[in-house]
Amino acid sequence: MLDKTYSPADIEARIATRWDEAGAFKAGAGAEPGAEPFSIVIPPPNVTGSLHIGHALNNTLQDVLARFERMRGKDVLWQPGMDHAGIATQMVVERKLAADQQPGRRELGREAFVEHVWAWKEQSGGAILNQLRRLGASCDWSRERFTMDEGLSRAVAKLFVQLHGQGLIYRDKRLVNWDPTFQTAISDLEVEQIEVKGSLWHIAYAIADADGRPTDETIVVATTRPETMLGDTAVAVHPDNEKLKHLIGKVAIVPIVDRRIPIVADDYADPDKGTGAVKITPAHDFNDFEVGRRHGLTVINIFTKDACIKSDDWDVFDLAPAADGEAQTLAILGSEAGPVPESLKGLDRFEARKAIIAALEEIGRLVAIEPNVHAVPHGDRSRSVVEPYLTDQWYLNVKPLADRAMAAVRDGRTRFVPENWDKTFFHWLEGIEPWCISRQLWWGHQIPVWYGPQIGEDGLIALDRFETFSAETEEGAIAAAAKHYGKAIRILPKQPVAGSELTEASDLIYAGSIPLWRDEDVLDTWFSSALWPFSTMGWPDETAELKRYYPTSVLVTGFDIIFFWVARMMMMGLHVMNEVPFRDVYIHALVRDEKGQKMSKTKGNVIDPIELIDAYGADALRFTLAAMAAQGRDIKLARARVEGYRNFATKLWNASRFAEMNGCVPVAGFDPSAATTILNRWILGEAARAAAEITAAIEAYRFNEAAAAVYRFVWNVVCDWYVELAKPVLQGEEQGAEALETRATVAFVLDQSAALLHPFMPFVTEELWSARAGDAPRPRPLALSRWPDLSGLGDAESEAEIGWLIDLVTELRSARAEMGVPPSATLPLVLVGASADVRARAERAAPTLARIARVSGVSFAAEAPKGAIQILVRGGVAAVPLEGVVDIAAEKDRLAKERAKTEGEIKRIDGKLANESFVARAPEEVVEGEREKRADYEARLAKIEAALRQLA
Repeated sequence: MLDKTYSPADIEARIATRWDEAGAFKAGAGAEPGAEPFSIVIPPPNVTGSLHIGHALNNTLQDVLARFERMRGKDVLWQPGMDHAGIATQMVVERKLAADQQPGRRELGREAFVEHVWAWKEQSGGAILNQLRRLGASCDWSRERFTMDEGLSRAVAKLFVQLHGQGLIYRDKRLVNWDPTFQTAISDLEVEQIEVKGSLWHIAYAIADADGRPTDETIVVATTRPETMLGDTAVAVHPDNEKLKHLIGKVAIVPIVDRRIPIVADDYADPDKGTGAVKITPAHDFNDFEVGRRHGLTVINIFTKDACIKSDDWDVFDLAPAADGEAQTLAILGSEAGPVPESLKGLDRFEARKAIIAALEEIGRLVAIEPNVHAVPHGDRSRSVVEPYLTDQWYLNVKPLADRAMAAVRDGRTRFVPENWDKTFFHWLEGIEPWCISRQLWWGHQIPVWYGPQIGEDGLIALDRFETFSAETEEGAIAAAAKHYGKAIRILPKQPVAGSELTEASDLIYAGSIPLWRDEDVLDTWFSSALWPFSTMGWPDETAELKRYYPTSVLVTGFDIIFFWVARMMMMGLHVMNEVPFRDVYIHALVRDEKGQKMSKTKGNVIDPIELIDAYGADALRFTLAAMAAQGRDIKLARARVEGYRNFATKLWNASRFAEMNGCVPVAGFDPSAATTILNRWILGEAARAAAEITAAIEAYRFNEAAAAVYRFVWNVVCDWYVELAKPVLQGEEQGAEALETRATVAFVLDQSAALLHPFMPFVTEELWSARAGDAPRPRPLALSRWPDLSGLGDAESEAEIGWLIDLVTELRSARAEMGVPPSATLPLVLVGASADVRARAERAAPTLARIARVSGVSFAAEAPKGAIQILVRGGVAAVPLEGVVDIAAEKDRLAKERAKTEGEIKRIDGKLANESFVARAPEEVVEGEREKRADYEARLAKIEAALRQLA
């Protein structure tokens, strides 16, 4: 017997265990013989992560698809796993070491630190996967992968070596986003632009004469980072700048360092912005670097890795033009840029800024200071200000790979849903730059490259110039080096850079051996993630899984990583497998708070999905997210919506208890097509229509429409109408063939309801499926049962009869509410000009109308009685006399006042939306909120006017 009250907490863990014991989610479970494969790879969450509302949406939608296709008999693989999250994990472990008062990373050394990370991963990492299981994610948990596990690490090394051998991976010196705290390059995705209140400093640079001496003429530049002037190598002026173009070709003198730099003509200098002249610091600004390439400028790096002014000579290079995908030629020029000022050596960049501003004021070169609010890049984890920094990094020339990925989308091999997201995909890839794939971390896939000394033509061995050996393993690198040198190879723990390290390397060479050391950098986390669709299935081995499930059927992900992950999987999948990694890419929207604002810890509006699961159950949260997941529209999530869908689950629970209490249990061999009674034929036809609607909507990734269809069928059609209309048969004194058929039909329809609802609400439906089995246990869990196939059960006759009755009762109830009829009042019903069929239908329905619509009697007339309101029902007219029941004059007056108030609200909102300033400046969610209010008022006004017309 079902418990009286539905309690998610009492069933969810038990049901999850039942699924595990049944192996319900293993690849191929429940599949028909020769079944079509259906596969999804989970966007791997960070090993450091915890379930947030975006994860809940993403995985709910994936699970709806996986459960739906599994129930349709397909061979389903939903591949789970985690990403090693290089920076995030290293940060977590370093903080843990500090909190435990243990030695830091550098004190421990690389090998010991990495051991600590693995220990942390085994003990504390991956909590999010357990949270996903609480959500009901039906992944094949027996196949869980990790981007740093042995198999995936082998795949990463193999692909790197392959791409390096093809000339697509190369080492280069370029500008990167540099995080001074972690002392590593980071991707654009890991950079957060934060608005800060700063200043714009106007600095006067003297113009030199032909002999290089300062003149009285100056050129003024404006900058938000005056400390970078130490690395200036040019000033740019737009060639059409009438005010300044006479200075093009002359020489400016950088204050403090007295460096002579050219004034060049370049379109980058906007004549209408700032002073019209732009200082060019190629080593510390991405735009300036491009200007430097165009003009072959000198490049001066002024910072150390921790963003302090250098204490020794500047790093000075000659920047020669290079095409995309080619290594940049940067020749070291030594100290020709002048000495580092003694007073600035070793200063932190912000301390140096203060000192430079003071020095400029002292020498009269600071012309003006303006308040300036501007975006400053910060590391999303360290919160440090990110510096554009010139370093040696490994790059992947992705342009030829990107061209193939774009072609695959253009010719339809992969499609985006909604389709407008392909524009974002093309926008990123059409102007793609080489991908910086190296990171200066210890946690990650260490780059499979080893270096050895270079042997000159004179036979001398140089330790400051290197040979490069890319190999999948250390043994492979040793073999390649031995073949190259013709000597024995000795592995060093790291590159020899000074003192005893160089002495050790030299001693090895003198003794007849060649030292070899490995590149210390690791690969960008996204590199291994790009291999995810095929590496998780066993590549580089030719596994049965790879042959069976690749390419995958669909990828479900957020729009924010179309470039960082989706595009890279496309590029790698096509390059390695010569096939797209997925057929469809479904892009879901953001989950915002109930006011439409983006969730953030700062605003305090973050919604914790685990908290919602604890309060209302996983099913309620899942259904809320699916029901609101309209294509291209952000979700406004409110706790009240989740609570409302918990009530939906309760409604189905109560209907199942009612059926149980009235002896409605599944009947073996029940044939729905053999039902005879009008009511039962009607509900079976409605079930068939609902199944078709839900199936079509899920196939089209219209999750909200599918959820709406199953909600409408289960709540309105089954629980409200069918159960209510069946009560007289189930509870009546006559218990003959009609009652037996109705009991069997109720049980069958509730089974179909559970099946149709299962992808959205798996826990409660699985519990009801099992509990309502009667004396014969189910042969398999609902998760592995078949999706309803109810085609052919539609019945026009029963729909005409029962549908008419439902429409009539619905309109009567609505009219009573609009006209203020007391709930206890019974009213006569007059059918105007009714046909013989309608008369017969009404006479059969009279007892039901009396019971559920408080109709005192049904009569027929050629015209509507005086003082009656009229309602249209399927083309016919029904009249309800109100004289003596409702004060018509008072009701007219009430409705007129409500109409005026509603019209006033619409006018007020129209005024706001007509205000261009409001629409332009107000947050998008506020404007959208006003539009939604207007739509609600419009709907209400239509009802009021309809009621007034009735009363007239």
